[in-house]
Amino acid sequence: MSYAVAASLGVLQGLTEFLPVSSTAHLLLAGRLLGQNDAAFTVMIQLGSILAVMWLYRHKILSVVTGLAADPDARRFTLMLIVACLPAFVAGALLADFVKSVLYEESPAVIASAFIIGGVVMLAVERWPPTPVVSQADQTPVSRAFGIGVCQTLALVPGVSRAGATIVGGRLLGLERAAAAEFSFFLAMPTMTGAFVFELADVAPQLTPDRALGIAVGFVAAFLAALLVVRPFLRFVARSGFAPFAWYRIAAGIGIVAAMRAGWL
Repeated sequence: MSYAVAASLGVLQGLTEFLPVSSTAHLLLAGRLLGQNDAAFTVMIQLGSILAVMWLYRHKILSVVTGLAADPDARRFTLMLIVACLPAFVAGALLADFVKSVLYEESPAVIASAFIIGGVVMLAVERWPPTPVVSQADQTPVSRAFGIGVCQTLALVPGVSRAGATIVGGRLLGLERAAAAEFSFFLAMPTMTGAFVFELADVAPQLTPDRALGIAVGFVAAFLAALLVVRPFLRFVARSGFAPFAWYRIAAGIGIVAAMRAGWL
């Protein structure tokens, strides 16, 4: 893999990881078009995105960690995230082989369907949202956090989008737009870290010294791209909502179908 390709894929990962458009789908499709199918590279650049959002929320993380012993709010926040993570960890452990061996093999068709269906659902939630009752992500009740976690399991399907599933789930469970997006960021940190550790065991033998520089280029590109997109995304959705991302998903899904019919995918 050239450094230009590594940087391009890293930027793509970082830009799409926390938007409701599915970074996995974009990387799978880009990999097919570029003739790249490097699991080790993909796993490592995802770590760049994880560290970016952790850096952005470093003060929150520090306050929670240092307050666990004496601060009830810190303990409640931690419990909220643990409960929200559990469904994805259980589903991932049970279904990982099926997802990789079946759904990833049929990825263009699966992604196109997930893009279009997800876009329509997002538009419907934007058009007829439940009355919001939670305005601060870190004040999400544990029961609602669990419901969002259940929605997150849908992201095992390529094209659904982890961010999209948790944001739509948050909206359906009464979170305001910005709160739903920020909860998705909070939930991404433990969920993606757990997924990284799980996948790292499989790809570790491929992490040879001669590949270190290419992986480092993709890692840094993903870190910087994610760092640049998170805060503007929160401001954008608070002002304009999620409809633009829904329309993008629908258009992209139709484009994938057209590319499949033309024999490009």
